[in-house]
Amino acid sequence: MSAEALAFIVFSAGMLVLMGIGMNMALALVLTGAGMAWALDFWDTQLLAQNLVAGIDSFPLLAVPFFILAGELMNTGGISRRIIDMAQAWVGHIRGGLGYVAIGAAVLMASMSGSALADTAALATILLPMMRQQGYPMNTSAGLLASGGIIAPIIPPSMPFVIYGVTTNTSISALFVSGIVPGLLMGAGLIAAWRWVLRRIELPQGQPLPMKQRLRATAQAFWALLMPVIIIGGMKSGVFTPTEAAVVAAFYALVIALFVHREMSLGDIQPVLVRAAKTTSIVMFLCAGAQVASYMITLADLPGVLTGWLGPLVNSPRLLMAVMMIALVVIGTALDLTPTILIFAPVMLPIAVKAGIDPVYFGLMFVLNGAIGLITPPVGTVLNVVAGVGRLSLHQVIKGVNPFLLVYLLILVVFVVFPSLVTAPVAWMR
Repeated sequence: MSAEALAFIVFSAGMLVLMGIGMNMALALVLTGAGMAWALDFWDTQLLAQNLVAGIDSFPLLAVPFFILAGELMNTGGISRRIIDMAQAWVGHIRGGLGYVAIGAAVLMASMSGSALADTAALATILLPMMRQQGYPMNTSAGLLASGGIIAPIIPPSMPFVIYGVTTNTSISALFVSGIVPGLLMGAGLIAAWRWVLRRIELPQGQPLPMKQRLRATAQAFWALLMPVIIIGGMKSGVFTPTEAAVVAAFYALVIALFVHREMSLGDIQPVLVRAAKTTSIVMFLCAGAQVASYMITLADLPGVLTGWLGPLVNSPRLLMAVMMIALVVIGTALDLTPTILIFAPVMLPIAVKAGIDPVYFGLMFVLNGAIGLITPPVGTVLNVVAGVGRLSLHQVIKGVNPFLLVYLLILVVFVVFPSLVTAPVAWMR
């Protein structure tokens, strides 16, 4: 058996076994990388340590902790709540209005934090009790909130796009632009699915609020609405890079929370920083561990092996995309979005580029597929967040998410068949 074949067996079997026993994903990546180094007769502890450091020694990755911090400040400082209040003032009276509020708020919040977990937690914390009080079915409501939360990785600013861009050396700004139209289509798809679900649900219809109250709620959300304009406008105009945009977002959220909304005091900053630091440490440890495995994967030429397997499909880009998307859907049922990007993006992207697939388009499709995995059982990280916040069983949330998951999979198929829906807006916006 060749060293490369042995390395492949070590990697695949090692990941399956370590995940099966519940080991931390980052540690599992380090151990499988070390196992591959042994299989390749390339064992060097200094090299392993250097790769651990190289995995996080990246200026663009600085965007991750600041976007995480911005999300924490938004939730603590009342920015997220004001977005939801504004949406409720305009459409809350419609039959099933809280569902439309959730979708609208999810799209708006996605343009600020870029974190699926943070947005989902905020939406579920505020809206689930209101839905329960008004007689909404909890399984469907929880499924809708979970589905709305995963729009955050697609609409800029997006932390997964930052990680993907750093991992594959793809333009982060171009990835951000590519997510605008698909993110809006995801919101439109949720609206259509929610309207279809409402046919089987008896819900009361409220009275519309006076225009004065609607305008007041909109005015109270003004500073929150200005945040995505500053971030996206600043990047589009070249005033700051995506990494600098993350710093601007965190600073802006802090200023608004402290001095405009005044829902935070100086004493509240420490717990916010601690929560952001804990989340950041998890993501960065994943990046460090993935670099070890990625280096050994490259050394074993596993991308070349995979290219050999998929070689006959290189001349048919759409069929190749379909096969890779199906594979990623299966992978997404077991892996979270970040490790999926770190492990498989460097392997799959060279094959896609060889087939003539636009790397930005492939990046969008990769992250979209991974985001859908966040609401795909049995792992479904976002499903667990909603279940925890709403004190529901995971089975209830899985049952309620099915109609919205189907819509997202249909959108994925449409983008595979018609890639110009992604590439044309990117070319126009550039």
